[in-house]
This record gives sequence, structure tokens and C-alpha cells, in this order.
Amino acid sequence: MRHTVEFDPHYGNAVEVADGVRRLTAKNPGPFTFHGTNTYLVGTQNIVVVDPGPDDPAHVDAIMKAVAGAHIAAIFVSHTHMDHSPAARRLQEKSGAPIVGCGPHSAARDLAIGEDNLLDASADKTYSPDQLLTDGNRVVLGDAEFEALDTPGHTANHMCFALTGTNILFSADHVMAWSTSIVAPPDGSMNAYMMSLEKLILRPETHYLPGHGTDLQNALPYVEDLIDHRKKREAAVVSALSAGAKKIPQIVDHVYVGLNPKLKTAASLSVFAQLEWLVDKGEVITDGPPRLDGLYRIAD
Repeated sequence: MRHTVEFDPHYGNAVEVADGVRRLTAKNPGPFTFHGTNTYLVGTQNIVVVDPGPDDPAHVDAIMKAVAGAHIAAIFVSHTHMDHSPAARRLQEKSGAPIVGCGPHSAARDLAIGEDNLLDASADKTYSPDQLLTDGNRVVLGDAEFEALDTPGHTANHMCFALTGTNILFSADHVMAWSTSIVAPPDGSMNAYMMSLEKLILRPETHYLPGHGTDLQNALPYVEDLIDHRKKREAAVVSALSAGAKKIPQIVDHVYVGLNPKLKTAASLSVFAQLEWLVDKGEVITDGPPRLDGLYRIAD
């Protein structure tokens, strides 16, 4: 599948990306955040801030500057990763706006005995919304109406937000043009992620505004490509097991040829997510619960 990596973050400046919607990119670039986290400002006089970003005073100041003379009606949060939700508290202190959206951070499953969560530090465990949204909730805030969509997979509490009456979906980290989403147990679930992609296929929105990188103007074929990509990855994992690989590092070497060493941990977690799903389906066997250091084999 083809990703779109052309993107100018215009740090510190709010850029119009749709009628009544501006994008402000935080200056937190990295291998998992691309050029930085996208914050969206929806409306003109009564503004909803979607994903306020990391706890960066400069980014919060840029948000306040961009909305000068207007009222922040609400602060929407899609999920509780440190690059998306922590600025909500600082922004609330400055604006008095309620924090609305996903629930507190939670894992897709409990840790197995002796298991470590390698991405534990990425979770914002202090996040606490003033208004919790659930799947299908419609809320009028600011100058617009939003519909909340549960889209677990990247995290257990991940949500997307549809802008009612438009073709716009704030897809956060579920669907991004620059890369596939990281799905890493125990916080994430490949089964849930695939179901959430299928859910979006049935939706009418076609213009996606993601958490990182540029927007997607014709999103549904891309979502179908994401589904196909994960199915091919699953087939590659099965092929590696059939060829004799038993441990996740061996499978990573088989599946991700020429991988950037900086992304090896992410690739290992992605393979782990695929294996966990294959075990759930009874297609792969391991001793006890699936683990990063486990031994895996094809079911008889």
C-alpha cells in the first residue's frame, strides 16, 4: 500500500484544512509521531479543540493564540497517549472548557503473570474527562454537532469523531495517511483494530483528518488497503511460522526485511498483536497466554 509522507507542519500556525476546521501541529516529531501531533480547531466563535496534544506549553500557547477572541466550548480527546491527551489539563486551566471524549486509559486485556507492558510510559494515566462519550453519542458543542465512534485497536479506548452534516471524520491514530497505526498488546488488540476498520467502511465519511500527517481526501479505498495490508501481514507471519520461525524476533526478520532498527520494537509488538489474534482464532498455538518471549507454532 502507498502512504503519503509529504507534509508541512507549519509549526505554530493554524492551517485551514476544511470549511471551519483548522489544523495546528505540535512540535513533537519522532518515529511514532511523524512531524508531530495534529490538533484541530473546529468552528469560528465557539470552538471545539480536537486532541490538544502533548503537555507542551508552547503548543498550548499556540492554540490559545489561534482562538484569540473566540470561546473554547470543549476539548475533545480521542485516546490517552502522551502525544494526544496531556495538554487537555493545561488548556482547561487557561480556557475553563470541559474535557470530553474517550474514557480513562485501560488495556485491551490484563497482563499475564510476569509480563511487562513495553508501552506503559506512553499512556496518560492521569486523564479524566468531564464528559465521557460512548459509541453513537451525538453532542452539539460549539458551532458543530459531533458523533462519537468507538474504534478500539490502537488503544482500547480509542475514539473517532464524525462532524455531523459533513464528510469529515477525525480519525486520530486509527487511520493515518503517513503510516499504519501501531497495534501493541496489551493496550491494543489486532482483532479490535480490524473490526474498527470494517466499521469505518460502512460509514459515509470520506475526508479523514488524522492525528499525524496530512489528511485523506478519499479515505475509504485507503481503509480497504489497510485491511488488506494487515491480512497480508498475517499471512506473512503464518509463512514465517511454517518456515520454522518460533520466536517473535525470528518472525520479524522474516516479515520485515530491511527494517529500520529504530522500528524493531514496534515491529515486534505488531507481530505480537498478529500472533495474539491467531492464537485467539485457534490457528496458532503457544504454551500459556501469548507473550513477547513465547514460542509459537502452527496449530495441527
